[in-house]
Amino acid sequence: MRWQNLLFLAFLMWVMERVCAEVLYANGFYEILPWWYLVLLIGAAVGIAAGGYIINDYFDIKIDRINRADKLIVTQTISKDQAIWTYRIATGIGVVMGLCASWLIRSWSMAVIFVFVPGLLWFYSSAYKRQFLLGNLIIALSAALPPILLAMANVGWLNSHFTAIMPYLTFSKDIFYWMSGFAMFAFLLTWIREIVKDLQDQTGDRELECHTLPIVLGEQWTKIILTILIIGTGWLIGYFAFRLREMVYYPFLIPSCLLVLLICEVFLLWTAKIPTDYRRAQLFVKLTMFAGIIYAFFLHL
Repeated sequence: MRWQNLLFLAFLMWVMERVCAEVLYANGFYEILPWWYLVLLIGAAVGIAAGGYIINDYFDIKIDRINRADKLIVTQTISKDQAIWTYRIATGIGVVMGLCASWLIRSWSMAVIFVFVPGLLWFYSSAYKRQFLLGNLIIALSAALPPILLAMANVGWLNSHFTAIMPYLTFSKDIFYWMSGFAMFAFLLTWIREIVKDLQDQTGDRELECHTLPIVLGEQWTKIILTILIIGTGWLIGYFAFRLREMVYYPFLIPSCLLVLLICEVFLLWTAKIPTDYRRAQLFVKLTMFAGIIYAFFLHL
């Protein structure tokens, strides 16, 4: 289930709500989203994500025997039947918690997302991940959803409790604005990380005739595309840091750290030759994502 990633997801959602969203509630003049709503949302996201990791390992047995035989779990530690049942339990818990949260908040669009995403992750693992760019974009979109879901939950909560004055409240738009910024950041960095992962897993992917970016375009062109994505991400970070310089304490501290990490990522990418090198490059992407979350604390200040 990759508990480290699940813990990171729970931490991300907690920070987005309790550090980022709450500061936009007009300094406490309005009742914030109750804690049990947040527990349901985090539980739903973690359950669905855990199920996604399990079903991915289930369909990747042949590839993992080549790329990471030392970490193969399905067929070695647990059987395929046990993996499927664990997937059903984790995903089922996630969907039920998500539907409960959607019902409490009265948001049917959220309910659709909680039903749609598990199916999307199933088809990603079984087929889409082997197709050109499609698999990378699906995972990047999934990574961008948690902040968007929290924005939907907060606005739904405000709509149900302050219906009469909602047309006059501007901070509901601010919640979507900030959450969308973090969602875009998560989308781009996850997209970059997934492509780096494809570079790392070329051997197994080629054996099973996958159509990932490195296999279709080659390693050199993939690195060029990744460099363009990293530069674009760095430009967006610098642009928004400049736009928000009067709203956030130490506006350029975290963005500067992010840009340094992105520069290191480009260096590691172009010097990488073996899977271990690409694994190190993936680590720097994760560090950049973590540093981006820390930016929310400066917003809170």
